[in-house]
Amino acid sequence: MNIVFAISEVEELVKTGGLADVGKALPLALDGLGESVTIVMPYYQVLAEQFELPTITEQQTLFTEGQVYHFDIRYMQWHGIPIYFVDSSEYFMREGLYANAFEAYEDNGERFSFFSGAVLQTLKAIDKKPDIIHCHDWHAAMLPFLLTHDKSGYFDGTKTIFTIHNAAFQGVHKLECIPFLRHHPNILAQVHGGYINMLQSGIEFATKVTTVSPNYASELLTDLGSHGLHERLVNRQADLSGILNGCDYTQWNPETDTFLPENYGVENLHPKTTCKRALQEKSGLPENGNVPLIGMVCRLTEQKGFGYILPILDDLIKHNIQIVIVGTGDPKVCMDLGEFAQQHPDQFAFINGFSSEHAHLVEAGADFFLMPSQFEPCGLNQMYSLAYGTIPIVRSVGGLKDTVIDYSNDNDGTGFVFDEPTPHALLTCIRRALLAYYEDTVKFRAMQQRGMRTQFTWEAAAKSYQQLYLAAVN
Repeated sequence: MNIVFAISEVEELVKTGGLADVGKALPLALDGLGESVTIVMPYYQVLAEQFELPTITEQQTLFTEGQVYHFDIRYMQWHGIPIYFVDSSEYFMREGLYANAFEAYEDNGERFSFFSGAVLQTLKAIDKKPDIIHCHDWHAAMLPFLLTHDKSGYFDGTKTIFTIHNAAFQGVHKLECIPFLRHHPNILAQVHGGYINMLQSGIEFATKVTTVSPNYASELLTDLGSHGLHERLVNRQADLSGILNGCDYTQWNPETDTFLPENYGVENLHPKTTCKRALQEKSGLPENGNVPLIGMVCRLTEQKGFGYILPILDDLIKHNIQIVIVGTGDPKVCMDLGEFAQQHPDQFAFINGFSSEHAHLVEAGADFFLMPSQFEPCGLNQMYSLAYGTIPIVRSVGGLKDTVIDYSNDNDGTGFVFDEPTPHALLTCIRRALLAYYEDTVKFRAMQQRGMRTQFTWEAAAKSYQQLYLAAVN
């Protein structure tokens, strides 16, 4: 099949989050299965500074009522996959992708509506008629709407897949602030109270709708888990599926990880103690191989469960444990964690920042990895933790529920799971994990090894997408 990815970021080129991981890994996996894959994405300032890419067509022009848009199409070959870049200096030559520091650009609705239209124009300009255009998140959500109402006939055989990576981010904007859309003859049906919800439009007009884990797909059909999209998704239930993201084991493998002081594998976990000492040293904690160490690497947001974590820190620190949290985000959460670290320097370390080295060291050196998320569409860190023999402590939501099996004395568990969205439920779960750590080292080691043998591959995900593409085309 001829597949085009319309996506706003691709890891290795430009990245702000997990969307970029999919933008890299899934096209490569599909290419490996013999599919013809092309990527179209914005030509951001950070890309222009990094690559001087040639334009490959004459300048393109898009017309809307009362407005003319000019852009160039730039090109590169990347791991054997062609990438075409929409080059509009007005919209994409900026410091950040979506925001300046922490403040989202006011014209994001206009920028990415234009991007959706520019993807279609780019495909016409390079004379590519895809079987499938795979649109990712709200940034490309208006593309199925624009394609449905395209009068040229060029895309008559083209179907669209729309993947929701995180339904909390919906691209809600005032229509009057989107010149690219506001005079479209069919747009008013998408407007409610003067606002357009791009994610809703993507759900309504795409041929098929997916999200990044089976359990998150189920949650999106409930009032509680749908972020307000419940009715729209129930209407499209027959076309909604959840396909679990894979894990990039070329980057996350304790046997080959160059960030580690000593590598290890499932049959020899002893070097993990060397990694633990390195993590303690790097984090400013006393070096002690016997004390259980809980690690966490994430964006510091309410979604990641800090509403459960902060209220129990005083109780948690009474145990003989160490905790390392690495991340950036909500200034209030940063301040609370920083103050707690100052009060408990021998047990609690907070690193306000991010480095790949520290992230890899946490995965390898910690005994437990904490992910008590409010919601988690897929999650990747629990997959990394399993691969590194670091036991995940997670809430039973989204992809966490799909990937971590709860442990009780004699089962095939790979981690510790709690359901109730309360601080007390998290505290109880952590205490259960600590008891297992101290109580039976043989069973604990067996649990680590079970996790390390668990695999969530991009090849498996790509095969599921292949089946979905075929279903859409047929």
